Amino acid sequence: MRTLRNTLALVTTLSLLATAATTVQAQKRPLQHEDYDRWLRITGQQISHDGRWVLYHLTNEARDPTLVVRATQGATEHRVERGEAGQLSEDGRFVAFRIKPAKDALKKARADRVPANRQPQDSLGILDLTTGSVVRYERVRNFRMPSKAGGWLAWQHLAPVGPDSAAGGEAGGAAAGRGQAGGGRGGQAGQDATRKEDGTVLVLRNLATGDERRVEWVSDYAFSNDGARLAYATSRVDGSGDGVHVMQTSSGSSTTLLSGKGHYRSLAFDEAGRQLAFLTTRDDAEAKKPLWGLYQWDANARAGSGEPARRIAAAGMPGVPADWTVSENESPSFSKNGARLFFGTAPKPLPDIEEVPEDERVVVDIWNWKDPLLQPMQLRQLDRERQRSWQAVAHLRENGRIVQLGRPDIPDIVLGMDGDADVALGRSNLEYRQEISWGESGNDIYLVDVKTGAATRVLEHVRGNVSLSPTAKYLSWFDGETMQWNVLDVATRRASIVSQAIPYPVHNELHDQPSLPNGYGSPGWTKNDAQLLIYDRFDVWAIDPTGRAAPRNVTDGAGRRDGLRFRVVDTDPDDPAIDAGAPLLLSAFNYQTKQEGFYRDGFDARVQPARHVLEDRSFGGGFGGAAVRKARDADVVMFTRGSFTEFPDLHVSRSDLSDVRRISAANPQQSEYSWGTSELVEWRSANDNSVLQGVLYKPDDFDPSRKWPMMVYFYERLSDNLNNYVVPAPGSSSINISFYVSRGYLVFTPDIPYQVGYPGESAFDAVVPGVQSLVAKGFVDENAIGVQGHSWGGYQIAYLVTKTSIFKAAEAGAPVSNMTSAYGGIRWESGMSRMFQYERTQSRIGGTLWEAPLHFIENSPLFWAHKVETPLLMMHNDEDGAVPWEQGIEYFVALRRLQKPVWMLNYNGEAHGLRREQNRKDWTIRMQQFFDHYLKGEPAPVWLEEGVPALLKGRTLGLELITPRTSTNNEGRH
Repeated sequence: MRTLRNTLALVTTLSLLATAATTVQAQKRPLQHEDYDRWLRITGQQISHDGRWVLYHLTNEARDPTLVVRATQGATEHRVERGEAGQLSEDGRFVAFRIKPAKDALKKARADRVPANRQPQDSLGILDLTTGSVVRYERVRNFRMPSKAGGWLAWQHLAPVGPDSAAGGEAGGAAAGRGQAGGGRGGQAGQDATRKEDGTVLVLRNLATGDERRVEWVSDYAFSNDGARLAYATSRVDGSGDGVHVMQTSSGSSTTLLSGKGHYRSLAFDEAGRQLAFLTTRDDAEAKKPLWGLYQWDANARAGSGEPARRIAAAGMPGVPADWTVSENESPSFSKNGARLFFGTAPKPLPDIEEVPEDERVVVDIWNWKDPLLQPMQLRQLDRERQRSWQAVAHLRENGRIVQLGRPDIPDIVLGMDGDADVALGRSNLEYRQEISWGESGNDIYLVDVKTGAATRVLEHVRGNVSLSPTAKYLSWFDGETMQWNVLDVATRRASIVSQAIPYPVHNELHDQPSLPNGYGSPGWTKNDAQLLIYDRFDVWAIDPTGRAAPRNVTDGAGRRDGLRFRVVDTDPDDPAIDAGAPLLLSAFNYQTKQEGFYRDGFDARVQPARHVLEDRSFGGGFGGAAVRKARDADVVMFTRGSFTEFPDLHVSRSDLSDVRRISAANPQQSEYSWGTSELVEWRSANDNSVLQGVLYKPDDFDPSRKWPMMVYFYERLSDNLNNYVVPAPGSSSINISFYVSRGYLVFTPDIPYQVGYPGESAFDAVVPGVQSLVAKGFVDENAIGVQGHSWGGYQIAYLVTKTSIFKAAEAGAPVSNMTSAYGGIRWESGMSRMFQYERTQSRIGGTLWEAPLHFIENSPLFWAHKVETPLLMMHNDEDGAVPWEQGIEYFVALRRLQKPVWMLNYNGEAHGLRREQNRKDWTIRMQQFFDHYLKGEPAPVWLEEGVPALLKGRTLGLELITPRTSTNNEGRH
């Protein structure tokens, strides 16, 4: 059998021979498929609170990861091979991290069928940044550090292997509490309350001294924020020793808070570390389906008789709804001031279904037109619904009085002020769930009294996202119907439009779907809810929620004047409000030139936006959407800076960006390869003669006097990506721009504005004139233009090839070919009807099939398949959960019936985009072979010319190139 690896070597050799004659760049070579594994990505960036250290990971799916810790001043750097999930201690002196088994060793163990518990396992590493020394511990399940204190680290070992285990049997390897490094409170939602497992060894280490304490049989654990206490739960199969305990980390002394046979988990400290909450089945441990209870321990409470922890909530207690119990699927949490304990409740579990013999069992889904959600959507959400819980609160200063906040008709509760507010936001879409199938659903909004549970509906059928202000004085939301921002005063319940005095639109002016537009967004509120900040297309506005003061342009109109989009950079994600007295860091983006950078401004009207930097580069952070991460206790910021030609490495500087320094060099090997440049181009639309933009990528050795093959790739609007780096990698669905440009292709990515009802024609009106404008410049080979796209892009290509023969080869991935049949289909990944997409969103028909039947037909490539003259390759996989793969089949069989050159690849078991690495590599090779054949005259591979019959499936991939009969350069062009 010829494997992908063997075939890849063959294809690479042939490809090198084919390109050797044309490669003239000294000391540079074009990218090959095997080069993908050389490119690394930067992930998991962190900066220490004192700004002295930056931590990041270098990753590649095919290689072992590397953990890097780099000093922000000087050249000190620590690298740990196979280091992952690194976490800086709060004091910035240590780094804890996982050490992953070598991928090759793990692969060999699996191939040798070594039992899972005897395969190589994760280790724990501890790096001392003062000395550079690393301590390592084998077979570690997880580790955690206090969130607001340095000095301590705890980790849990996997169960020992073999019959002579000192602490815990082999089953302990699957015990609850598998949290990732630093993550969560442990425990598994939906844990089987009847199944007991032995805990494993927990180790507490004093990072400064190296002293360690070991605790046996631990199943879950949690630090207090200040690290003064470590809570842990113990578990034995026979129930002996089960309980919850608290250790004083300084002395090592432990106190048992509660004991007895049962499960104990979901340990949670309050902010001050003086209270602990947890869930347990102790009081119902002998039941067939034990019910959970909620307990609380208070270090400030007077010592009394019995065990230190008290039961707060359980089935049958006052405040818990009849026939309900404490939910195991929601971890308890304290309000910030510690006066309230929030937890989940749910109906008691249903009795087991009586077993029916297989040959007598009826399995049927009943679709009822009155169902709020379609049956497939219900089935996709079944596990979530079974684990649903409803928010409740125990008022600890009122003897634990329980108030139910959420309820079946108000399932979603959002707390205010980290639970300290006396009001919560309730949200319910129950009355509008059917609308999900064909349009924009909505929510009824409630104000819920946290003291009494009383709920008042204050807004009906709101389609925008309603949120509480930081001190819970106001609700705010953008209304797509009025296209304005609204505020509701929680105390008076009075709602008002607050943005109408702004003389510019605050909704997305480029919105071109048949749905309500979104607003440009809001960075949040200033302190004490004094002002709501919102955006127009260019600038930042401050709005007085009381209406007494007129909206004020914080950026003084500089964005609109200079064509810049200003957005507030959140440098302190832990603070829910913006300090109006502090300087304001702004990201800047020039709509026309695509330059990016940063400006400094302030709320004082006398302060004008001042430019720090504005360059032909892209700036980012990878920190959950933030462009910049600032050290908490130092004037040091971290960000990435890059362009199409420059990998976005990490940089640090002062907050005024006056001394930018690069501190990573992830991909120095790029200098060995032919690369390319990116250029902004403009042309006019065939629809309304408006100016459109796109990006043209050119090879390094671009010569305008030569004719170049060109690939066209599009989706909707891509010109803002002008300065984005494209990592060479096998694509899950689309061409890799860097790869194609390196190999001598031009690549063109045009923007497409849309007209409702005419999505296909809109693509034609934008893309074809854009291609023609480049051909007119004289350097594009008009007989060597290809086009590729996936999903929405795939649909547009399937449509375009029915309208034009400008493309000499096309690939349409997962295309909708027949809107009439697709309209009534299901998006199986979510279980949703596809109607909404055509009526209200991306497909842009703007009506039902019976309201606009001609639009559905006119925009369906299937009905015009007889006009296709372009060789068409498709990829559509049999587990595509977004676009039914029958859509690809309909187009394929139609073109086959018409005797048009068409191919369709179905990667068995794959989804909308390819997930498996070997499939992505295979697809990338085939797509290159297809376009090289038709656009460069390269030999055709066996699969393209002869096919691979089912009889040979699994025996050959058909990637071998067929030697051409003649040497004509245009052999492959039709």
